[in-house]
Amino acid sequence: MIVDTETGKRKSKVIANDASAINTFLAWLDKQGRAPEEVKVVLEPTGVYHERFCYQLYEAGIRVSVVNAYRVREFARGLGILTKNDTVDAYVLARFGHLGDPACWQPPAEEVRVLNALLQRRDGLAQDVLKERNRLEAQQSSLEVRPVLSSITQMLHSLEQELAMIEKLISEHIDRHPGLKEDMSLLSSIKSVGPQVGGHMLTILRTHDFANAGQVAAYLGVVPIERRSGTSVRGASRLSKAGPPEIRAKLYMAALTAIRFNPHVKALYERLVSKGKAKMLALGAAMRKLVHLCYGVLHTRQRYDENYASGS
Repeated sequence: MIVDTETGKRKSKVIANDASAINTFLAWLDKQGRAPEEVKVVLEPTGVYHERFCYQLYEAGIRVSVVNAYRVREFARGLGILTKNDTVDAYVLARFGHLGDPACWQPPAEEVRVLNALLQRRDGLAQDVLKERNRLEAQQSSLEVRPVLSSITQMLHSLEQELAMIEKLISEHIDRHPGLKEDMSLLSSIKSVGPQVGGHMLTILRTHDFANAGQVAAYLGVVPIERRSGTSVRGASRLSKAGPPEIRAKLYMAALTAIRFNPHVKALYERLVSKGKAKMLALGAAMRKLVHLCYGVLHTRQRYDENYASGS
């Protein structure tokens, strides 16, 4: 949808998300009398399905912003727009792009893009392995049907082999690129940040232009939202959960380890609990602390020092 920021007039067109999408879009822009440099495209991330179009737009010289879907939905509520369909969503995105002026998207370095794709593949295979293991356990706990048991066992073996191969490819890819290798070394110096959390934090921090650690925490949805108004509304604070849930899940597991073995995260967690904060709220703060530490080591180019006394 095109929204003229001066007149408010709207024009919309449905474009198939295929290899020729950019040609269709450019032809439509030309028909509307709009040059590519006059246009800014705002879209929400949809897994990997938005990536090709983003690259096409960038190569065509069109400014493009990839915005957080949660923020856009909250923006719509602020405008009093509760209806949700493709036409309304396109209008809300256009308004958000004009009023919010989101930062322009920049394509990540090729080695970071490849690493991100490998990590996503690893995560998908790991989920498939877990599902097959659960099926195997269920089958072994019931009256076994030999052909079914054999099928599950073979599939599980194949998936485990594929997962091991992808993990090897990830390791080799990082080793081939000194910048990635150094970044992973810095991130891995943080106690409780392993290859999975480290890899995903690396791609996030290298594909976005964050000005500070707080922006990273907000993007990942680990900042607290307070529900308080006057003396009558005093709801419990909760995480915003505005970012990618799969990364938040990994941070959660890492935080469970960090509150036991990482001195800075452990001290923060215990201090909050001793003040009467709910354990889940303190755990959310631990997740946020890990994000700050990840940003810190990459920003300063200094390895994590557990003896360094810092504010939390």
